[in-house]
Amino acid sequence: MALDRWIALIFLVICGVYGYTAFFLMDVGMPPFMQRNPIWPSTFPKILSLLGVICSFVILMGFEKGADDPKPMDINYRRLTDYKLGQAILLISLMVLYAFSLRPVGFLASTVLFLVLSSATLGERRFHILIPVALIAAGGIWYLVQEVLGIFLRPWPMGF
Repeated sequence: MALDRWIALIFLVICGVYGYTAFFLMDVGMPPFMQRNPIWPSTFPKILSLLGVICSFVILMGFEKGADDPKPMDINYRRLTDYKLGQAILLISLMVLYAFSLRPVGFLASTVLFLVLSSATLGERRFHILIPVALIAAGGIWYLVQEVLGIFLRPWPMGF
């Protein structure tokens, strides 16, 4: 079985567990006044799990590959060192570091650092454009979440 189908099988299992949790476990302790609402807290996770199951089935059954399409190069799992595996591992570790640095460093600084470092990892070298774009993006997201949605998001480090 090709690597894309193995990944789809793992994704199917994850979506199945997520869907089971969304359909059968999330709404158990919901207060009675919320049970009459048309949209429950589990509505979006239910939709996501169903879409994930459908997408993974499409990949598992091979429907995404048409009969007339030329066969794309399959990922050879025996030659993983030929791919840019270092960049992928570095990006994943940057994401984990970003998640752990949100509270102590603050949203704005950790988001700007994550955007700049991940872009540099992927090969962007025009820092005179990259840094202002990262600042505007982090500030815009913080403004939307904090001021428009009214959800508290710590912008600065804990000491401020």
